[in-house]
Amino acid sequence: MEFLVASAIGTMTAGGVYLLLRLRTFPVILGLALLSYAVNVFLFSSGRLAIDMSPILSKYGEATYTDPLPQALVLTAIVISFGMTAVLVMISLGAFLESDTDRIDIDPTDTDEDAAK
Repeated sequence: MEFLVASAIGTMTAGGVYLLLRLRTFPVILGLALLSYAVNVFLFSSGRLAIDMSPILSKYGEATYTDPLPQALVLTAIVISFGMTAVLVMISLGAFLESDTDRIDIDPTDTDEDAAK
């Protein structure tokens, strides 16, 4: 089970980094979303992969439990990443409507000296 989760995290991270390096805005947004999903799965799996265990300690001597802190962190991260994705979509939509393309143009001749002038 741990190998499957670790493979899923690695695959999502690799896909997210690949999409971040694209020269279009929509794949970059998808790459950021995929990276946030990978981080969420990583945080969730850091609370131990346990099945049928309660998230609280029992006073009856049951020593095994699932840590609820990673679950709370993942829930918070989901909300934050949804808001971040919505803002990025609106920014990229505005840039697309202004320039009629979603291509990210990086001028290789643009240097720091040009920006200072």
